[in-house]
Amino acid sequence: MKTMKVKITFIEELLGSASANPEIHKEFIASKAPDAQSMEEEVAAIGVEEFIEKSMTVFPRNAEGQPVILDYQIRGFFKAACGFLRKVKDSKSSGLKVFKKEIDGLVFVKPRMIPIQFNGEIGSCQRPLRAETAQGARVALANSESIPADATAEFEIIMLNDSDEKLVREWLDFGQWNGLGQWRNAGKGSFTWEEI
Repeated sequence: MKTMKVKITFIEELLGSASANPEIHKEFIASKAPDAQSMEEEVAAIGVEEFIEKSMTVFPRNAEGQPVILDYQIRGFFKAACGFLRKVKDSKSSGLKVFKKEIDGLVFVKPRMIPIQFNGEIGSCQRPLRAETAQGARVALANSESIPADATAEFEIIMLNDSDEKLVREWLDFGQWNGLGQWRNAGKGSFTWEEI
């Protein structure tokens, strides 16, 4: 078993990805939690009473009210990074067959709630969402809480197979291209990392 302690530094603003509407969050997101206690923790972490704008995506908060990243968001990032890197010839990830199952069962992140350290205020980021539908082009406005670039987060990655360390390092390197949170395909939430 191998443990890495990692610090990530965001090179672009990080956007919240949890629904501020408690009913949507409870029904569609927190219901995926492994047990009832986890579901209640997730719903409580949103702190929805603070937000008037129900369509805004927000950051979960810890007991002190500090914005956090949840452990499964990091593991989800690993799955996305591995999925992309499997298509890159000569990458370490290109040899993985059932990578999602491997990440689910062999790579873990602690703590559950990872505090985001930053200076300044939480802002908001509005952007248009465009879609082609049977009725023609549609445009909607998306709105997310925003934490400025240079924010940091520290967490541990536990790998049950020591050999997975090279993969995890490759996935973390991918964070400079496609990071965490909303609108990550546009570069939001991208990060660099260091082992501490």
